[in-house]
Amino acid sequence: MNAVTAIDPHSLADSDRAAVMVMLLDDEAAAGLLAQLEPAELRLLGEKMCALGEIGPDVIAHAITTFVGKTEKLGLTAHDRLGQVKSLMTRAVGEVKADNLMERIAPDMKPPSPLELAKWLTPAAIRPLIRDEHPQAIAVLLIQLDPEVAAEVLADLPLKVQPEVVHRIATLGPVQAEALQMLEDMLRQKITERHGNAPLAMGGPREAAELINGAGKAVEKRVMPEINRMDKALAKEIESEMFKFEHLFVLDPQSMGALLRDVESDLLIDALKGIEEDQRNVFFRAMSSRAADGVKDEISARGRLKMAEVIAAQKAIVAVARKLAAEGTIVFGSGGGDDEYV
Repeated sequence: MNAVTAIDPHSLADSDRAAVMVMLLDDEAAAGLLAQLEPAELRLLGEKMCALGEIGPDVIAHAITTFVGKTEKLGLTAHDRLGQVKSLMTRAVGEVKADNLMERIAPDMKPPSPLELAKWLTPAAIRPLIRDEHPQAIAVLLIQLDPEVAAEVLADLPLKVQPEVVHRIATLGPVQAEALQMLEDMLRQKITERHGNAPLAMGGPREAAELINGAGKAVEKRVMPEINRMDKALAKEIESEMFKFEHLFVLDPQSMGALLRDVESDLLIDALKGIEEDQRNVFFRAMSSRAADGVKDEISARGRLKMAEVIAAQKAIVAVARKLAAEGTIVFGSGGGDDEYV
């Protein structure tokens, strides 16, 4: 029988003790807590939970004691207390009963704006809200949502509607009060919530590009030709915002050579470290054999890199590519440039 190494409770970091506390909760409570963390915090806590192994009673007792000690001097903030109470009520008895209870407990409680509520809905819940709505209303709503959610909703729209929605997102300026009122009224009617006054963000080519990138290549191929027919200059702007490191793989050797002349060697090595060998060949073909061999040797000698370092290097090279494209030195675009969109 294999012996399990005991954990010294006093050697645990705060993050280890936090992991223990989370694992003491039931699944629903733990999930609710984890949902409030930032991505970096969530990742760290998950790593700690997996790495702790067997946890003895002494470790649990120490984690609880430390937690109690740190909270003795803390109070409970009154900020959004009504919201906290309603959330607990909803989890306990469901949304309909919770709404009725809160009307009795706090009759003056202001409900969330329909737009604010929409930001928390899943794509499946949003689709019925915008079915048969005008592309302008859909565009204004989508730019309020998380990009991944908005992308899923866009991909599920009728094919003929998708280009119109993306075009309106990319050209959207300050939203007039009338447009806000119409959108709020539409959402209020469909999700049975009262009117609110949440401010709307601004759209633009970047928002449109993020939406298309998230929706996938099939949507991109349907939407971008139509955008190009509507407004060639706007299509160019969206393309430049859509550009990712992977788009460099389609550059011809001449354009790639022009790009590499403006990229520092260390930056290139870090960026290539994170891609497959066959993808690196696109870069190597634009170099002399001697230069390519030198870069390959340096990649091998570089050792392990954090993915964040690789992504940072790739983004820096993309920034150089965008600059050169704006100057007309290189030409790139989704799927190989203008010809696809003519």
